[in-house]
Amino acid sequence: MTDRYWLSFLLPAVLALGSVAPVCAQGQPDLEGVWDAASMTPLERPVALGNQEFYTPEEMAAYEKQRAHELNRDRRDGSADADLGRAYNDGWFDRGAHLASDRRTSRLIDPPNGRFPAMTPEAAKKYHEMHAWLVQHADDGPETRMLPDRCLVFSQSGPPFLPGNYNNYYQIVQAPGVVAILSEMGHQARTIPVAHAAEDRPRLPPSVRQWQGDSVGHWEGQTLVIETTNFRASDQSRFGVQYDGMSDENLRVTERLTRTGPNTITYRATVVDPSVYTQPWTVEFPLEKTASPLYEYACHEGNYGLAGILSGARAKEKAAK
Repeated sequence: MTDRYWLSFLLPAVLALGSVAPVCAQGQPDLEGVWDAASMTPLERPVALGNQEFYTPEEMAAYEKQRAHELNRDRRDGSADADLGRAYNDGWFDRGAHLASDRRTSRLIDPPNGRFPAMTPEAAKKYHEMHAWLVQHADDGPETRMLPDRCLVFSQSGPPFLPGNYNNYYQIVQAPGVVAILSEMGHQARTIPVAHAAEDRPRLPPSVRQWQGDSVGHWEGQTLVIETTNFRASDQSRFGVQYDGMSDENLRVTERLTRTGPNTITYRATVVDPSVYTQPWTVEFPLEKTASPLYEYACHEGNYGLAGILSGARAKEKAAK
């Protein structure tokens, strides 16, 4: 084994020595609080890193310096396209100023190369057909816009959680038999019944489909396991703007939240959708406790951007006549 491997394996345990994860009134690990998932860690691993899972401290410093320059929305280089593409000022972003504390090179940990697996031939065909259709029809009406544009689905709110450029806080509240998770992005809340075992609570019938699915939780030792099924099928990506993939009615997401220290939860989620992906994929990253509050993300109330997009499209159509 390499020194890098042993360091990455032992460091979390060393940091946790002498600390015991808090326990709630029900005797289970206490997950309550506000948790921050923001970091510079990319969702997918840079191709050049291959199967390298962790950075050394020296590599971390070099990556953070380079990435801070690349992500700076206030940077101007004289290119009209680039300047317009960075039109949002950097003050609007809260993606994190450092890599996550686990030092991973990507949030995707499986497949081993830290990249999304290939789609099945049938799913890939459907994906390309949908995108070709959107080139011509994305501005037809609100129903044809991307799901985040319509305030319906966001990568941060999941499941699975896929942190983004801002609004990466989660508030967790526990009560007997239930856990609630409020995502800052979209201000969307999931109320998750928690049974003694996964099979103790019946599922919604297959005919009932929801944007965030039907979630059921149970404890496996120190880990809260959440199984989610009954997602709505959609030709558009339900993974938000962080990943332009797709899913269908066969999607199943298994989330694992483990309190790994007084200020840390390790979040892991595995996505299984055999009719879309050639293999499952898994993300993992730490949630860091914060004393800051969540702020309301009033998406529908402040969604003037959607009205602007559609009115602009109608003006272009009128001008072309």
